[in-house]
Amino acid sequence: MEPRGINQPNVTEWFEGNVPDVKAPLEFTLIAGGRSNLTFRVTDSAGHEWALRRPPVSHVLPTAHDMSREYRVITALVPTKVPVPVTIGLCTDPAVNEQPFYVMEFVNGHILRGAGAVTKAFEAATIRGIGDSIADTLATLHAVDVEAVGLSDLARHEGYIDRQIRRWSQQFHDMIVNGEDHGGIVESVGAELAANIPEQKGVSIVHGDYRLDNTVIGDDGKVRAILDWEICTLGDAMADVGVLMCYWNDGSDTNTIPDVSATSSTGMATKAEVLARYAETSGRDVSDVGFYTAFGYWKLACILQGVYCRYLNGAGAGDSAPVDTYPAQIRRLAQTAATTLAAR
Repeated sequence: MEPRGINQPNVTEWFEGNVPDVKAPLEFTLIAGGRSNLTFRVTDSAGHEWALRRPPVSHVLPTAHDMSREYRVITALVPTKVPVPVTIGLCTDPAVNEQPFYVMEFVNGHILRGAGAVTKAFEAATIRGIGDSIADTLATLHAVDVEAVGLSDLARHEGYIDRQIRRWSQQFHDMIVNGEDHGGIVESVGAELAANIPEQKGVSIVHGDYRLDNTVIGDDGKVRAILDWEICTLGDAMADVGVLMCYWNDGSDTNTIPDVSATSSTGMATKAEVLARYAETSGRDVSDVGFYTAFGYWKLACILQGVYCRYLNGAGAGDSAPVDTYPAQIRRLAQTAATTLAAR
């Protein structure tokens, strides 16, 4: 059966004309876990594998899900020390698959989402080093010279947090479902964040959603690839650190995000250790991390609102996991952002 979001005959023909050594027929399998841009594993008759990324199948915002931009960023980083998949081709012809898509190598390894996955895959000595590699890899990304890799014009260099607050506030507003605005807490926290933005120090490539399960971890506990560059831009490196802190639950944090228990596995580095490792490797002042963590929680509330709206409008492409708990999660994220901002 043809997977939703893939015109199998057309995409197969495109593969045959643009991907070296492909052997039709092709099998397309939606990879679970992604709830915005869709990722498919593509396997040919000879067992070769690739990853294909495309926008959601419905309710696509005009400024989101830009495949050309995502492809450009990853391609620019391939020659650097930042671990990314090697890009293979970009298709922008709507006659092929209605929406643009791109193809890259399929990087094998571990995508860690649960505590059981960590202890099953790694010995204790290797587990301890995963947090170090996550921190070091982020520092490597933030050290990239944006002009040297041809990405200086990707976005404005200054005013990142202000731009982000305005962008996500608008997207949250556009994605409100049945008039449910969660009591206005998302808007009020956004206004409080806007009134307390720290000074931006320099410009870096900002991944935007950097966390353990957006990386592929090798058997040695090192990051083999950073995935999901959908909201990457230029701006304040500390925003990535804040998001990482949101997701890095070490068991002592009561503000946990569902389904991120891998970081609390026995032997994993603590949140404080990951932050200290990043500070040491990058040489950055991380004293304002409380603000950026609050911003991270707030941004996640806005993102989750968009995911919720898209899924209600049929953009799951076969991912039928329930989303009925999302409204409560959105409110909780916004409330956590408010608490974190007040305590910074």
